Amino acid sequence: MKCIAFLGMAVVLAFGLVSAQEVTGGYSAQVPVIDTVNCVLERPVALDTVYCTAEDSVIFGRFVSSIAGKDSLPFDSLILQTASFFLGMPYVASTLEIEPEGLVVNLRELDCTTFVENVIALSRMVAEGDTTFEAFCDQLRWVRYREGIIRDYTDRLHYTSDWIYENDRKEVVKSLGEEEGWRPYTFCLNFMSTHSDSYRQLMTDSMLIPCIVEIEKEVSERTGYYYIPKNNVDSFAVDIKNGDMVGFVTSTKGLDISHVAIVTRVGEELTFIHASSLAMKVIVNEESLQHYVEKSKSCTGIILTRPLSPLRTRSLSK
Repeated sequence: MKCIAFLGMAVVLAFGLVSAQEVTGGYSAQVPVIDTVNCVLERPVALDTVYCTAEDSVIFGRFVSSIAGKDSLPFDSLILQTASFFLGMPYVASTLEIEPEGLVVNLRELDCTTFVENVIALSRMVAEGDTTFEAFCDQLRWVRYREGIIRDYTDRLHYTSDWIYENDRKEVVKSLGEEEGWRPYTFCLNFMSTHSDSYRQLMTDSMLIPCIVEIEKEVSERTGYYYIPKNNVDSFAVDIKNGDMVGFVTSTKGLDISHVAIVTRVGEELTFIHASSLAMKVIVNEESLQHYVEKSKSCTGIILTRPLSPLRTRSLSK
């Protein structure tokens, strides 16, 4: 695995995973790649590159120390322990936008999505009993990318509904709502393709846009999503558990979900831990989940998934 850290203009090694002689470009020769949604691109094949810094190494070590001896916790408790570790960490958007595409490990700056992804990946790492940095990278790559393979920008799971579908299929999470009797949720995705000038990679490489269009089409045609309308969240509170991932369904045209968080209870109040763009850090939300969605004009409801222990899914497959 190649670990490249960008500190100003310098390229340095982090975590001692490879020697200086091993760090060359980041891409191999051009070969045709067939996307999982039948989008054919003449794209380079990404090497197993990791972008990180020395500060991430320190934070990772702190987390491992803080979680020592807790690998036998119930998985929902482990998710909450991990989420709580990041309380107070700064909110910073767009930390994944490094080219060429590679696995970005940034534990020092989080947005709502990277917060949730890091929490799930770290929790799965601990549950597996392997608290090495390489094991964490494997979990994060598996959660963040389609099939856990990085070839280009389109392999990243950009839309939350696509993220949920793929991670449900990989048994990272379980989608909720069908058995609970929630309302079916449909959407028509096109935000990325119709706002390509807002995405650096799509601006610099227009060849990626047709593939994004195909992904949007396929994801929009899927069924099996369920949500709780914003006025009924408290009515279904009994179905919502600590450690669940909550997605906030949006009325914004072309989008599905505008924000994600980890559910927690403070006393009897159902709320959530999230990387807040308003507070500019990771916080336990002060108001209840019900109140939060009611006051949001663009939020139409919530969609929930339950992170699954890798040990549980392995035992069920035997």
